[in-house]
Amino acid sequence: MTLDDLGYDIELEKHRKGQNLDVFEVGRIISEHKERYVVKTDKGEYDGEIIGNIRFTAHHRSDFPAVGDWVAISEYDNDKVLIHSVFPRKTIIERQAVGKQGEKQIIATNIDYAFIVQAVDRDFNINRIERYLTICHTSKVSPIIVLNKTDLITDNELSILVNKVQERVKKVPIIPISNESQKGLIKLKESIEKGKTYCLLGSSGVGKSTLLNNLSGRELMKTNRISTSTNKGRHVTSHRELIILENGGILIDNPGMREVGIADSKEGLEITFNEIIEISKDCKFKDCRHTTEVDCAVLKAVENGIIDKSSYENFLKMEREKEHFESTIAEKRKKDKEFGKMIKNYKRNNDKKY
Repeated sequence: MTLDDLGYDIELEKHRKGQNLDVFEVGRIISEHKERYVVKTDKGEYDGEIIGNIRFTAHHRSDFPAVGDWVAISEYDNDKVLIHSVFPRKTIIERQAVGKQGEKQIIATNIDYAFIVQAVDRDFNINRIERYLTICHTSKVSPIIVLNKTDLITDNELSILVNKVQERVKKVPIIPISNESQKGLIKLKESIEKGKTYCLLGSSGVGKSTLLNNLSGRELMKTNRISTSTNKGRHVTSHRELIILENGGILIDNPGMREVGIADSKEGLEITFNEIIEISKDCKFKDCRHTTEVDCAVLKAVENGIIDKSSYENFLKMEREKEHFESTIAEKRKKDKEFGKMIKNYKRNNDKKY
């Protein structure tokens, strides 16, 4: 095992030397759970903890290490290391943090490709695929759609589903597979490149853990069945983990996500819904919101069947989420600024008394 096998490249080495970090060893975060880390190096795996300076200078949760990060480390025990610095991230896949307005949650970093896994048997949902695509496009990560559990439907039914996806999603590879029959797995494995990092995105119960086991050829993750009472997937993976595959690919498994909140995803929305964005250039008003405006080219395209109505509605919903997220951020910044002024005035008045 070498650092190159983990995805280390010349740009990371340039940063290491440029920041005088070459006095430290280098590792990659392969597991993280509540600020407990496992760091993999060319020598082995170590339990890692961050130094106090990282903790005290952090302004956001994103300032802490995440799965996929490259870090500068020093060994202080046989199987323990201190994390001194996080290297710049090439890509960051993130979503709006669940239950926390105006905050983002990192899913994984330094990802090259994302497998968007969707089961075809139960809650097949193209709207959800578009959400994951938007997250990928925002992060500049190349998406690949994986339609799983194809053994549970007929070839004709699968063909209809694939056509439905292709009608709304352009220029994104679609690979149908079955974890049970192994059909399609060879094609999926052939799409994985040595030294490139992939992550699995999808809801609970779509078969991500079983897929990881099949891709690795080992029983790495526990698997579970769909709940018969709710028809929902039970959470099996509870934290993120990075695994090196036999063919040299690097794969990150993630917990199932029932909520995929959109954050500041302007560019991602524009790529995912490129057809809507292009048609909107013909709207009468530059600030057209494509809802009730006069001479809205988008509304006309929906009426004429040029734009899929469900895709249009999904676009509006995610656009509202993005705007809400941005307004929440702006409000937080305003409050922080006002609070800072209050503290400053308090200190100034206190100094005058003495």
